[in-house]
Amino acid sequence: MIQFGTGGWRAEIGKDFQMANIQLIGQALSDRINDLRESDKPVVIGYDRRFLSETASRWLAVVLAANGIRVHLLPRSAPTPLIMHTVMKQGLHYGLEVTASHNPSNYNGIKVIVEEGRDAPVSVTENLERRCCEAGRIHTIDFDNAVACGIIKYVKNPFNDFLDDILSILDVDAIRNRGPRLLFDSMHGSSSYPLNTVFYTTRCTIDQINANKDAFFGGMMPAPTEFTLKTLADQVLLGGYDLGLGIDGDGDRLGVIDSNGKYISANDILVLLYYYLHEYKGWKGPVVRNLATTHLLDRVAASFGEQCYEVPVGFKHISSKMDEVNAVLGGESSGGLTVRGHIHGKDSIYASALFVEMISVTGETPSAMIARLKERFGPSELVEYNVPLEADQKEKLAELFARGKAGELSPDELPVFSPAYCRTNFIDGCKLYFEDDSFVICRPSGTEPLLRVFAEAPTREQAERYIEIWKEYLRKL
Repeated sequence: MIQFGTGGWRAEIGKDFQMANIQLIGQALSDRINDLRESDKPVVIGYDRRFLSETASRWLAVVLAANGIRVHLLPRSAPTPLIMHTVMKQGLHYGLEVTASHNPSNYNGIKVIVEEGRDAPVSVTENLERRCCEAGRIHTIDFDNAVACGIIKYVKNPFNDFLDDILSILDVDAIRNRGPRLLFDSMHGSSSYPLNTVFYTTRCTIDQINANKDAFFGGMMPAPTEFTLKTLADQVLLGGYDLGLGIDGDGDRLGVIDSNGKYISANDILVLLYYYLHEYKGWKGPVVRNLATTHLLDRVAASFGEQCYEVPVGFKHISSKMDEVNAVLGGESSGGLTVRGHIHGKDSIYASALFVEMISVTGETPSAMIARLKERFGPSELVEYNVPLEADQKEKLAELFARGKAGELSPDELPVFSPAYCRTNFIDGCKLYFEDDSFVICRPSGTEPLLRVFAEAPTREQAERYIEIWKEYLRKL
């Protein structure tokens, strides 16, 4: 069965990510488009640098074309934010990006983008899942013939509008005047061209590592974490760079290394950028985060007289809430964020540029800024623990959390903490809140067969204690 998670459909290459399933999704989307009479506009298809990504984009294209739907195909690998921007800018109904984002190298997948450049909502992905089950014959056409007759067309200069829009909202003069030295780790992904273009245009000195295409991502996970950016941190320190930037395989997650080689966490990035936009650029408004993201954002927002809104995991929830409340920024602890006035999805190319603008305008290092903010608003340390999730355990947890959501769960069925938590939230897994503004959340991943446990507290020791209590509970489950 084809099942979409919080970040699209993802599957192991050769097992489920293979031609038949890829074209099944293409047929399901084609049937939806034709049933809803949405074939008046083309579908734009992009792909990252994973194994089979470019080939899979063609497999999708020939199915759509055979069903009478025009396809705009990108001539080179591109990050997901570009596809979102193209759908938004050109007023398209759909876009597709072949990617598994930050998943291990043996995975690939498909992200479905809908009108206004948004992640496909559950109503759309559930409809596609149903259509996959009901699909009959999969229609295809010869690729070269489709290109010759113009139903499949390669997009010329696909990056122009995307890059121009980013540069138009940056303080380019501030960056040029500062002239920072940057080291960029593209993690063998698809963000090299757009990010380099932005920083060459703003007159930065930028060097790059891991720029080559590598289907195994150098043996690392293509996610910008403290562990995967260790080489970047070492080279930033040795080379005397002002900043190190790491971006995941499809360009929607950001990691930052300070000039002292210190890793700036995704949570701290969100806090810093929200504070910068509100205090230095004068952008007034609330902020949006998901359940597993730092409560320090709440305290910073409260100091401005603003609100921080909490939503389930999945960036579609963040972007829709941002629209509803006109938020300045929305983001998540996994490294994705967007800003008011830009696209409705995660974009680490723009986020990187905005971060460089911040250090250029403030003259402060990120480490100094976040230390100052934590001294003012209170310390916070977030710890994450991942464990493989077996099918029977997933079923037990799903039943447990469903009863919690329905209000049918007694407190003695949950882990015991001292001091005790003050309230619970079951909108996405199980989140427990404590009086000192710390929390712990346990939820199944929407992109991998993992159970994720996050805990935040004033000290790392306290957060780790919350994790240990959950681990012990899970062992007995």
